[in-house]
Amino acid sequence: MTAKQPAVKRYIVRLSADERERLNALIQKGKAPARQALKARILLKADASEAGAAWSDSQIAEALDTSTDTIARTRQQLVEGGIDAALIRKQSPNSARKRILDGAAEAKLIALACSPPPKGRKRWTLTLRESAVVERNIVDRASDNTIGRTLKKTFSSRTSRSNGSSRRMPTPPS
Repeated sequence: MTAKQPAVKRYIVRLSADERERLNALIQKGKAPARQALKARILLKADASEAGAAWSDSQIAEALDTSTDTIARTRQQLVEGGIDAALIRKQSPNSARKRILDGAAEAKLIALACSPPPKGRKRWTLTLRESAVVERNIVDRASDNTIGRTLKKTFSSRTSRSNGSSRRMPTPPS
């Protein structure tokens, strides 16, 4: 049985003085997103330049409570794409879906939600609103989830608050 040998690092981090200063400033301000601050700390610990700490991936993982895969990925992103690529999360074009309800359609949906419910109903349900927006050609199709999220976002699902008044909890009788 042979002992497992540590892998040779393919991506060696060497930061310039400006890059180190930028990463230190990012961490010290405390305003950066947590993922960005973590990656800045990883890069500072992994820095193999003369001013760097040159920690191993396992040391960094233990100190920062993260995985060695995250550290390896961060090293690779820095070497291949630069400091911005390592710090800033890349948006996937596949994850960006087109909005079903644009501003005009949202306004029509809100007007529908504020209107009286259909005959024979006491109130609008999400399913009724869903079918109504399709019948009135506001959108081609929409799920009740989409309708609910839109109304929640605009606070239009609470018709009693639309006039500016707030609901009060009834006080128990004494």
